[in-house]
Amino acid sequence: MTGTSLAHQMIVGLEIHVQLATQSKLFCRCGTAYGQPPNTQTCPICQGLPGTLPMINQRAIELAIDIGLALDMELVSGCRWDRKHYFYPDLPKGYQTSQLDLPITRNGRLEFIDPTEPARRCHVRINRAHLEEDAGKSLHGEGAATGTCIDLNRTGTPLMEIVTEPDLRSPQEAKAFLQQLRTVLLYIGVSDCNMQEGSMRVDANVNLHIAVDGRTVATPIVEIKNLNSFRNVERALEYESRRQMQVWQENGQVLGQRPKQTRGWDADREVTTVQREKEEAADYRYFPCPDLPPVVISAEQIAERRARLPRLPQQWKQALVERWQLNDYDAGVIVEQGREVAEYFETVAETSRDGKRSANWITQEVLRLLNEQQQTIAQFPITAARLGELVAAVSSGELDHARAREVFSLWLERPLSLAEAKQRLGIAAVSADEVTELVQAIVGQNADAIADYRRGKQQALGPLIAQAKRLNANVSPGSFRAALLQFIAEQDPV
Repeated sequence: MTGTSLAHQMIVGLEIHVQLATQSKLFCRCGTAYGQPPNTQTCPICQGLPGTLPMINQRAIELAIDIGLALDMELVSGCRWDRKHYFYPDLPKGYQTSQLDLPITRNGRLEFIDPTEPARRCHVRINRAHLEEDAGKSLHGEGAATGTCIDLNRTGTPLMEIVTEPDLRSPQEAKAFLQQLRTVLLYIGVSDCNMQEGSMRVDANVNLHIAVDGRTVATPIVEIKNLNSFRNVERALEYESRRQMQVWQENGQVLGQRPKQTRGWDADREVTTVQREKEEAADYRYFPCPDLPPVVISAEQIAERRARLPRLPQQWKQALVERWQLNDYDAGVIVEQGREVAEYFETVAETSRDGKRSANWITQEVLRLLNEQQQTIAQFPITAARLGELVAAVSSGELDHARAREVFSLWLERPLSLAEAKQRLGIAAVSADEVTELVQAIVGQNADAIADYRRGKQQALGPLIAQAKRLNANVSPGSFRAALLQFIAEQDPV
């Protein structure tokens, strides 16, 4: 797709649908487990049969409050339920129970790091975050030679729809914001945010502001529906920006001259495709749900949920920087992996009392293996306490890094103690007397190198340490170097 390059700015607002981590649905007691056989988690309520009455899931209300607190939002006591009418086969009631005028939370914000300028922080205003029930799933061409099958297992699953203001200005900003939002939601435990399973889905509203003859014109807004990965969000926005510029150059249509359009993202072809003209609120014929009372949130309930709220990612990052003297980058890498990895790091650092080395082992070794083997930190065979013991051994000079990596590799296969691992690998303890004898022998053979060091050539000691390792594979470079420096200092004339 080509087009004349004109000065323009992309305007992006997001609607993020997050499935809440409840054991049952929003208005009935059916389960919400993923991957169950079709239509095995349904009942007359979520099937929308006549004469049924919904019941509010208290756990969903609690998780919604947690999201509001984490995103610094206003919590609305007396929030109301509304019926949003539209007709699809996977919505058996013919309406979705949602919240229009009085959402449970509104007016929040979230900060994230500018992806192009890491020293700069951006923020996005959040218009609202409201509760609603999910629809079912249409299975096209599955289970039948032709036609569409309907699985209602997902119908009624509690969703939190988080709606931002149009504050994002690039695909990269949208991706960075979503990654930060997902990290926050994972830390507070309200959802698994598994985009592949549909636990977190994104609709992106996008148009362009184009500079023309000293004024700004806006292209018609397009909503790209059901984006299920950060990569797809970024690529869909990049494509849509180019497409809207080309369409505007061809027909000159601006905002207000054409209804809002809904488009889908074809990840294989990497294009957006027309789905329908977008309905507005009046088209959905919203009216208050007569079967559900308003949700009253007390100050005591808010205080209780606030007290239970875990540390947020930014608080974790600040703690890692201040307590363990990590740089912003290392702290950010650890925090972005999720609360379990941050807790794993803290245990390693507590055990070893060496924050920097602990961060290096986790970012360079542990995370690499988790990524390669597609494991979670809970599945990792080396416990945080055991890794902390290994890091402490390196810090004290008991082991050099190379031998420590041998122990680490052995621990991936079998859960031995450090002493057992050293014995199996033939790593014998080297006494202080042995280290002293080694220092004396090497100094006697390398008078020129010692003289170079005394003249300020720090690198002169490197070959001596390598020689020590050749003579005794079990000696720690750290302990040998410390003993060597002490010996040189004692020999220097006062």
